[in-house]
Amino acid sequence: MKRVVHPIEQESFRRLRARLDTSHFPPLTRAVVERVIHSSADLEYASDLVMDEDELTKAHAALHAGAPVVVDVEMVAAGITRRETVCRLRDAEAGPGLTRSAHAVRLAFEEVGPGALWVIGCAPTALEELLALDASPALVIGLPVGFVGAAESKAALRASGLPAVSNVSEKGGSAVAAAALNALLYHPVSPDPSEENL
Repeated sequence: MKRVVHPIEQESFRRLRARLDTSHFPPLTRAVVERVIHSSADLEYASDLVMDEDELTKAHAALHAGAPVVVDVEMVAAGITRRETVCRLRDAEAGPGLTRSAHAVRLAFEEVGPGALWVIGCAPTALEELLALDASPALVIGLPVGFVGAAESKAALRASGLPAVSNVSEKGGSAVAAAALNALLYHPVSPDPSEENL
């Protein structure tokens, strides 16, 4: 079913592009950058985000072929509007040296196995736990936020060599993580110029 784009969203993207030239980005990178900025009204994400177009292309194909989407918190799930997600935080328990978020990642991996898209927008410990597993993800959207561990966990994600969307700074959060995944969901499988990047 074709997504109906609200006039307010169309105007938001028009204003974004009037303030920031994104035309030099490849298609999926541009889609992610613009949707993250659209969700946050923060133009600095254009230079803060780190991703690879080839990895996004493979992840886009996996997503549209039905790969599972795992999120760290319900706030991320709430922002992903066109896809069922797996979130095991309610089932998780904290223990010695293990946060609830990290335990939730373990539980989710037991459920979905390799090849999933992981969307982490809240807890650096969830991202750290994912990096400790042999998860073979299709993509990790690692955009946790905070002053403790967020930038470090994202640096570790980039160093891991896993296909990823991350950012360099401490900022991030559920809304921008969901936006990055939505950019891939909304981007057409067979590009239609009228839909692209909205």
